[in-house]
Amino acid sequence: MKSNWQHNTRSTLKGANSCNDFFQSDQFKDQHFPIKIPLEFANLIDKNNPGDPLLKQVVPFNNVQNQAEFSLSPLGDEGNAPVAGLIHKYPNRVLLITSRVCAIHCQYCFRQNFDYSGHDAISNWSAIEDYIRGNQSIDEVILSGGDPLSLSDEKLQSLIQKIERIAHIKNLRIHSRSAVVTPSRITDKLIGMLNNTKLNVVIVLHTNHANELSNEFANAIQKLAKITLLNQSVLLKGVNDSVSVLSDLSLRLFDLGILPYYLHMLDKVSGAEHFLISDERAIQLHQSLKKNLSGYLVPKLVRDENLASKTWV
Repeated sequence: MKSNWQHNTRSTLKGANSCNDFFQSDQFKDQHFPIKIPLEFANLIDKNNPGDPLLKQVVPFNNVQNQAEFSLSPLGDEGNAPVAGLIHKYPNRVLLITSRVCAIHCQYCFRQNFDYSGHDAISNWSAIEDYIRGNQSIDEVILSGGDPLSLSDEKLQSLIQKIERIAHIKNLRIHSRSAVVTPSRITDKLIGMLNNTKLNVVIVLHTNHANELSNEFANAIQKLAKITLLNQSVLLKGVNDSVSVLSDLSLRLFDLGILPYYLHMLDKVSGAEHFLISDERAIQLHQSLKKNLSGYLVPKLVRDENLASKTWV
């Protein structure tokens, strides 16, 4: 029998027709990046507000003016994959493409054009394990994707157990948006495996607006109180580009035991041009945040680049 979260996954809104029917709208148009919205997230959206900040993140933008600095692969991940399914950009840590699937398709996703065929960690584990064992400087494994929590508990547990057996790996970091947009994914089995692994576990949630933090999520995330919980956001025009919205998000996250971690500048993927905020505006917002919030509530303003993550202030 399927678990509640797997049932919810099957009930996801897919494509323009189903979304327009659900939202009683005509603003959804099928583009190259398929539309996908879990019902747990869709139900948080105000159907009467075409400017709802959650809605804006999942609606394809039709009148994109292609800009030269935008590209299909802004971070060049493919060039940093010495082994299929593994990305190695920093000396002490590697990122695994744990899954090809996401619970939601955010229209600013920098990996929306990534060639996932053959690039998953489970299928390529033997070569990945050899690579990690041969690099003693690596002490942290990051699970990304897609979204690692799109895997079943059984597959995720098997992968974590394999990572545990590599002696020099001490830290496990899981980046997930699924935990926020489908809080039913935080199952008792998931909680148990993360609380009981010998690895130091960090979960980096991906939340852009306080409206995403539902009561269901708040109740579920409390069960992971033993885990280090961080949040990363993407700075998006029309979604969270105001001091009040960013402050509210930081305060709400902290109420739930989640520490604001990163505020990312937009990765310049083609099709996301309408989300772009200027560098000057981003720095201004961040400076205002530092004046309005205690230091531990202010996420680092960063930009991911091909070779490094640049912290600005």
